[in-house]
Amino acid sequence: MTWVLVAAGLVIAVIVWAEIVHWRSSRRLTGPDRGGSEAVVVLGYRNPRSDRANALNRWRVRAGLRSIDPTAPCSRLIFCGGPHEAAVMARYATEERGYGGQVIREEESRSTWENIQDVIPYLEDVDRIKIVSNPLHAEKGRLYLWRQRPDLAARLVRSADYRVGEWAPLKPLFAVHGLLDLAKSTKNLAAQA
Repeated sequence: MTWVLVAAGLVIAVIVWAEIVHWRSSRRLTGPDRGGSEAVVVLGYRNPRSDRANALNRWRVRAGLRSIDPTAPCSRLIFCGGPHEAAVMARYATEERGYGGQVIREEESRSTWENIQDVIPYLEDVDRIKIVSNPLHAEKGRLYLWRQRPDLAARLVRSADYRVGEWAPLKPLFAVHGLLDLAKSTKNLAAQA
């Protein structure tokens, strides 16, 4: 009986740790939200050659949609990830989720660095920028924007891609992968400097 309690305690501790990692990551490299026009950049994930967005891309679209401020004078929803990912995410947002606002598909990028690089022209004229993905991947995107265009990165605000308990069973895996990926990205950026 004691080992069951210990095992349950360890599972709970790992899930709480993952929640904290995601919560903190969702807030890093962002500033205060002062309102105004916005661009919501949704980073895509590899999607098998299917006409339907996979589960992760569907979740990212929903997080992007809930990140839109209904009081914004202008909102621009941008989907990244090459022609296939951008298309299936845009279709999911408009046809299945009923989004009727401005949609832009960035269809050339093949990496997170390129996602950010290729959306810069769509960010120039907005007051605030939200990058949406799972929180650690979105932090990586924000880090890349700070590296590529600090003037635009100063407009970064939090998105709504973190919710307590959402994806809870997978959050520990996402946290480990995301932390390792962020460490690698930070190391690579430092080596380039």
